[in-house]
Amino acid sequence: MGRLRAEGIVVGYGGPPIVQEASVFVDAGRIAVILGPNGAGKSTLAKAIVGLLRIAAGHVRLNDQEVTGQPPYRLVRLGIGYLPQLANVFSEMTVLENLEMGAFTYRGDIKKRLDDVTALFPDLGGVLKKKASQLSGGQQRMVALARALMVDPKVIILDEPTAGLSPIYAERVWEHIVRVRETGVGLLVVEQNARMAMEHADHVFVMANGRNALSGPAAELIGKDEVAALLVG
Repeated sequence: MGRLRAEGIVVGYGGPPIVQEASVFVDAGRIAVILGPNGAGKSTLAKAIVGLLRIAAGHVRLNDQEVTGQPPYRLVRLGIGYLPQLANVFSEMTVLENLEMGAFTYRGDIKKRLDDVTALFPDLGGVLKKKASQLSGGQQRMVALARALMVDPKVIILDEPTAGLSPIYAERVWEHIVRVRETGVGLLVVEQNARMAMEHADHVFVMANGRNALSGPAAELIGKDEVAALLVG
């Protein structure tokens, strides 16, 4: 079971804070999305949660365990996966090697874990021996998500998983995100494609100027003028 809570997060890059007292959460088997205009602090918040940026104030808890300030490798071992927007595959490695690299901290049966993960991504079955660089951008995004699953995480944070993809491939990526949710994993997703994200999400957080501006169930917020106004900035 995975329950991730980030509360009152203040973080920046050495100057004034980019994110100011922002809070987000996601539970096991749920999808929460973080929306907002460019510069709202969405990706900065995600990087802070996974230990890539030093948090100046606030708390990150996984299943009520304080994990604030833990280095990324330790958070992975505790059950927090992370998929960055860029440089998220080893391009000169095969798909199989990418997945095996994802299991570097997994202590169970790697062969069984590989079978379980590839069952969620049937399109990868026929390209396991291909280099990641030979795949389309959409396929590479699938490889990255599958690799993040190899450690059997409780929660995965995805930073703009559909960025740069065609609408068809973006929809396919979201279909796989939903499949992952069905396995009981919680997913916290930073997204630019608000409409598509809200159609698949359970809960929505809208950020503006580094702060929480609005939050609630996706089914209640989709199509709201207030959300549209915030996203335009």
